[in-house]
Amino acid sequence: MPAAPAAPGIPPQPGRPAPAPGAPARRTAFAEGVDRLKAAATTEPGRLRIIGAVLALLVVAFGAAAAWQADARSAAADDVLHRSQPLSSGAADIYRSLADANTAASSGFLAGGQETAASRDRYEKDIRTAAAGLVTAAANAEPGSASEAAIAKLNTLLPEYKGLVERARTYNRQGYPVGGAYLRYANEKMQKEMLPAAEDLYTTENGRLDADYGDATPYPWIAIGLGVLALAGLGWAQHRTYRRTNRVLNHGLVAASAATTVALLWLVVGHAVARTELNGSYDHGVRSLTVLHDARIASLKARGNENLSLVARGAETVTVDGQTYDAYYYDFDKDMTNLGTSLTRASKLADDGGGSTPVKAAESNMAVWKQRHTAARTEDENGNYQQALDKVIGAKDSTGECFDGVDRALAQAIGHEQDEFARAAGDGRDALAGLPAGAAVLAVLGAAGAVAGIGRRLSEYR
Repeated sequence: MPAAPAAPGIPPQPGRPAPAPGAPARRTAFAEGVDRLKAAATTEPGRLRIIGAVLALLVVAFGAAAAWQADARSAAADDVLHRSQPLSSGAADIYRSLADANTAASSGFLAGGQETAASRDRYEKDIRTAAAGLVTAAANAEPGSASEAAIAKLNTLLPEYKGLVERARTYNRQGYPVGGAYLRYANEKMQKEMLPAAEDLYTTENGRLDADYGDATPYPWIAIGLGVLALAGLGWAQHRTYRRTNRVLNHGLVAASAATTVALLWLVVGHAVARTELNGSYDHGVRSLTVLHDARIASLKARGNENLSLVARGAETVTVDGQTYDAYYYDFDKDMTNLGTSLTRASKLADDGGGSTPVKAAESNMAVWKQRHTAARTEDENGNYQQALDKVIGAKDSTGECFDGVDRALAQAIGHEQDEFARAAGDGRDALAGLPAGAAVLAVLGAAGAVAGIGRRLSEYR
């Protein structure tokens, strides 16, 4: 018997009878699925299956979000502790080493043939420390970043600076006045090119540290919101079960609620503790370290300018508001003002004896330094060069002793604050330990409990 003609617009399918004329078009699988879902929702077993699926999905979504956000914050906290803060401190050490090398070079130049092995070793150690710091920074710099550019610049300038210092020493030992010109040129390269590049590196690494703090400290609001929603859904399901069966507890739903509650509390409390500790590590560690590094750099620059004022012997001047000053004495005064400001801020930030005691010692040494410097400057201005030199680099009662006292005290304060930072940041990271895996496991248990609880109700309809 011939097949019936295909309906208009519907091509006949091989092996399948063509629809009769006027018959409705076959519905899609999706539409049929929607109809089946609607039909199922009109029966209690069908509604229970939908409720169970939604509850399991909510709990799993909460666990996934909690694990994801906790892992991201844990990784950022670990970066704060082991990557960005050490790199920030390393950049500060590069700056300090360069400034200290410049100071040691000028001190050795003033001593001339009497330069001590300790002074020479200090200069060489500073140069090696700066070079090693640049290697570490280069290994961690992102390609094309500002850090990479600053590191490349410093790697180019460092050999040039060393060459100028060696020429200055050579001519100075031979008694040629041109040695002083070479040293001033080396200082100019340091002050105008190398230290600004080191400061750029320090600023960039501090920005990376701030970004890691920004990633580590926010609350995981997405996970918290999903957790609250999952608990609300589980509570509603248990209330619904109670109203229909008059049974107080559904063991599966209770277990799911308990697992979700534990995960949510762990998430909230863990992040609260981590946030508190990390903020503490910033307020009482990073901020103090920044101010102390500033103070140490100011003291180094002041010492270098004090030495260079005797090297130049009035050859470098600066005019400010119509008055002419010795350039190095003028910069020394600015550096000492910056040192005093930084020490005042460091004293306010110090929150225990371990931090405040060395800062007070630095302030005391600075006060004596200023008094001795005034006496040395008076001798220099009166033409008593040798007396001025003795008051600056002499073995007893010199400004060099005061500078060394300031530097030692600041190094002690920096070490203390570094330990405080490491303790607080470590506690913040540890507060998140195990949370990603724990949240995932609890979510799986919660979803299984929800399914089991709904399955128990469904068994009553069989």
